[in-house]
Amino acid sequence: MGASMRYLSQRFTAPNRIVAGVLNDVGTEELAHLEMVSTIVHQLTCNLSLEEIQNSGFANYYVDHTAGIWPQAAGGVPFNSCEFQSKGDPLTDLFEDLAAEQKARSTYDNILRLVKDPEVADPIRFLRAREVVHFQRFGEALRSVQDELNSKNFYAFNPSFDAKTFCAAPQPGAGQGNCCTR
Repeated sequence: MGASMRYLSQRFTAPNRIVAGVLNDVGTEELAHLEMVSTIVHQLTCNLSLEEIQNSGFANYYVDHTAGIWPQAAGGVPFNSCEFQSKGDPLTDLFEDLAAEQKARSTYDNILRLVKDPEVADPIRFLRAREVVHFQRFGEALRSVQDELNSKNFYAFNPSFDAKTFCAAPQPGAGQGNCCTR
């Protein structure tokens, strides 16, 4: 959920159609990943006996949610909006996106080390492979941004992005403001 929200939020400040398209495509696909993981968790927990709940460490979760699916980390920390970021700087955002995809891949690797049931492992392998593809797509998006940088500002800072767009202050009765190209 965090990856999807991050990418779909970042697309609004994407500097070109390539980056916006990648962010939109990957952000949408990440929602499907949420659905797949939620389905796996539901299938693993929907028919637990009270003894299994107590012996598996699932009791605290069960008290709050019964067998309902609620997004949280393996350590029990619930999902919150601190899990994603959108800075509006395409280099910063894309490097964070690349790191997020690597962290997701590592998490799937860890799950695969623990899980032997093919009904769980096979979809996790699929999700892991998709994270690798996402990483590659974000690499392509990053290259498209870097190709637009001028040679004087080739890495971490490029004032040419600041000159491309501005958002006018909202006018009374005019809604949220108007973003324009200079």
